[in-house]
Amino acid sequence: MTGQRTTIGAPVLTRTFAEADPADVDWLGGKGSGLARMSQQGLRVPPGYVIGTAACRSYLGEGRLPDGLAEEITTRLAELERQAGKTFGAGPVPLLLSVRSGAPVSMPGMMDTILNLGLDRAAAVALAAATGDSRFVADLIARFHAMYAETVLGALDPGEGIDELVAQVRPGDDPGEVHDRIWQACEEALADSDGESVPADPHAQLFGAVEAVFRSWNTRRARTYRDFHAIPHDLGTAVVVQSMVFGNLSDDSGSGVVFTRNPATGEPGLFGEYLAHSQGEDVVAGTRTPDPVDRALAPELLDELRRTCSELERAQGDVLDIEFTVERSVLYFLQVRSAKRTPEAAVRIAADFLTEGVVGAAAALRNLTPEHVRQVQRPGFDDEETEQARAAGRLLTTGIGACPGQVSGLLVLDPDRAKERADAGEDVILARAVTSPADLHGMIAARGIVTATGGSTSHAAVVARALGTACVVGAGAIVVDGAARTLTIGDRTVAEGEEVSLDGAGGELFLGRISTATPAVATGSLGSVLATAAGASGCEVLVRVTLPADVQHARDAGAHGLVTAVDDVLAASGHIDGLVRRLLDDAEADGPFDRVAELVELEFTPLLAAAGDLEVGVRAIDLVADEAREMLQQTAVTTRHPELAMPLGRPALVRAQLRGLARAAANAGRTSGVHLALRHVCDPAEAAALRTIADEAADETHGAVAVGAYLTSPRAAAGAPKIAAAVDVVWVEVRALQAAVFGIPARQLLTAEPLDGYLRRGLLAVDPRTELDEVVRGLLDGVAGAVRAGRTVGMRLSGEVPEEAAAQLFALGFRRFAVDADGARPLVLALGKAALAR
Repeated sequence: MTGQRTTIGAPVLTRTFAEADPADVDWLGGKGSGLARMSQQGLRVPPGYVIGTAACRSYLGEGRLPDGLAEEITTRLAELERQAGKTFGAGPVPLLLSVRSGAPVSMPGMMDTILNLGLDRAAAVALAAATGDSRFVADLIARFHAMYAETVLGALDPGEGIDELVAQVRPGDDPGEVHDRIWQACEEALADSDGESVPADPHAQLFGAVEAVFRSWNTRRARTYRDFHAIPHDLGTAVVVQSMVFGNLSDDSGSGVVFTRNPATGEPGLFGEYLAHSQGEDVVAGTRTPDPVDRALAPELLDELRRTCSELERAQGDVLDIEFTVERSVLYFLQVRSAKRTPEAAVRIAADFLTEGVVGAAAALRNLTPEHVRQVQRPGFDDEETEQARAAGRLLTTGIGACPGQVSGLLVLDPDRAKERADAGEDVILARAVTSPADLHGMIAARGIVTATGGSTSHAAVVARALGTACVVGAGAIVVDGAARTLTIGDRTVAEGEEVSLDGAGGELFLGRISTATPAVATGSLGSVLATAAGASGCEVLVRVTLPADVQHARDAGAHGLVTAVDDVLAASGHIDGLVRRLLDDAEADGPFDRVAELVELEFTPLLAAAGDLEVGVRAIDLVADEAREMLQQTAVTTRHPELAMPLGRPALVRAQLRGLARAAANAGRTSGVHLALRHVCDPAEAAALRTIADEAADETHGAVAVGAYLTSPRAAAGAPKIAAAVDVVWVEVRALQAAVFGIPARQLLTAEPLDGYLRRGLLAVDPRTELDEVVRGLLDGVAGAVRAGRTVGMRLSGEVPEEAAAQLFALGFRRFAVDADGARPLVLALGKAALAR
């Protein structure tokens, strides 16, 4: 059957699991692609079909189902009835459906799902006859009605009264009377809150559900999630229509979620949870706490699950998140997708994949991101303070560690208030009884999340892992009182606004703030992964330092060399204010510059000594630096000495820095490997003049200090080959160049606003913070000509370097980079992935 189509009037908007191409994720969505792959691998997957993303985009644009879709849905439903051996809306064995969203990019919990669809009176009676259990049918009716009312009609949950009514039903009760009683009660509850009605006709239910899933693509929570994760808004969602299997049918039925490795730690082996006598939403909703799958599942089913999960991981070359249902001791697979994982887990998984050799290096590193590496470097609680907190009785409770990270902040019990306080600059820990998609804005704002119920596959855990936010779930001892704004643990009460500390790995919640320690040296796993990445790319990465103490941190990060700036070093040592005052007070043109040479010698001697044999690139004083406008009193200095606004306006300033660096190098026992680079050079004539200055100073510097240029403008990039021919080293400041092309201040590329708002309004085709503009790529392609000519050319990157931008620079042929210290490891990974992808 694979690859063949049945003739149903040339279907263009739907595909069955058997005929779909699993690789066509953009059309099928992630869920549909996974189901198609598992079906075609021969796994036990309930039959179904996919309505493609094109239909969603058409619906959202036109406000109605696209032409022909209704007919395709009806024809596919008839096929599904034949395949399942069941009848939709009738007996002897009724077909019930699940209708689920499935976007091309995973968005856990953000869009809508409807289960148990197809229950009218006739189907309810037939299902009770087939199962011998009217109470089971009553539960399905209540579940379906509540889910449909909330998802399609936007109504509220009918409340505990319906649950109590279902609990009163006995298995042998008359199914027709049970249907009428439960349905009528649900309708009355719905009428009280909303006034609308859930259709009794199964076909009307199906079409209403499909439209609801389409609409859910544009809900506030879905758009917020996409904005945060930079997911395009024009993808649309597919709709998966699938035959139901029932985990709530009997005691030997149930539902579960497993990961092929632990998504919190990366530890190999099946990890997950199972809830007997439940449907899938019971597991992920977090309203009940499930059991570990290896203790709850029957041995023969556990063996089948382990074997299948291992085969799927090998086949897909990734750690997987798998949803399954057991119906009367028969295992069914309902979903497979790449698992969300913590940064720590992502690093270990990549390292283990490399060691195991099951997949190639490119696949092993595919799902490890620079952001994972950044987060692994984050500081953790001070060990001594943590032990003191325990001894003092400040440990409030312990739950399940769902996402590592050790953070402190103000306790907040409401997502709206969490966002407000975070926007005001406060660190927030959000505590909830259970989270839902409606809490997403508060979860994004919080530094940590804790919930009273739920397991490691609950909504809170999955979203926290996607956000990289410290999270503890299943802290069953806490009671959240939203009205009183208090959190109660036994006889202890903590008021909203008090400081607490959360350990997302150990699952502990402490009263009060705990200091964070200096980030630990990278783990062995991270080291092995980065060694693979570095070997693949062959790039040199230099790291920015300011003080001698920074050098070891740079070495630990794997630096091939160091970069620094004269004004940064003088500012850190407390000399910059005095230098500026002398420039302002001294009318003599060159008098203050002798002091510059003295200060450079004084402060760079220990820095160069600490650097040892590492290359050191030094940027000359820049009196018009945008990022240091106030520190350098630019307006006052350049008003008194306007020539200092130009790179070579005062050659004596350059000579003074060359002298000072040469003396510092001599004091440190160095004869090479140091260069002084002048910023804002834009013409080959400037570069030639700089070379002349260096040659004239050779008697004083003994050739120990080379010279270079920092290029910050489009004109400089266009002239890069000729500039590079005149000096020893060229650096391109990528952020400055990108900002100049866009005509905005470079500092705006390090902030969220106003660019976020500008992009939302569609006023820029490219986000200049994450990718290189086409014009910039063209300029850099010209710069790469100097690289091909054998010149030493590097890219100076600042802030967090996006993976896409790093890959673009690698593709242009650049192999030499300079970054801030915390950006070194993430950049090494990004460059390695770019190399392996090629």
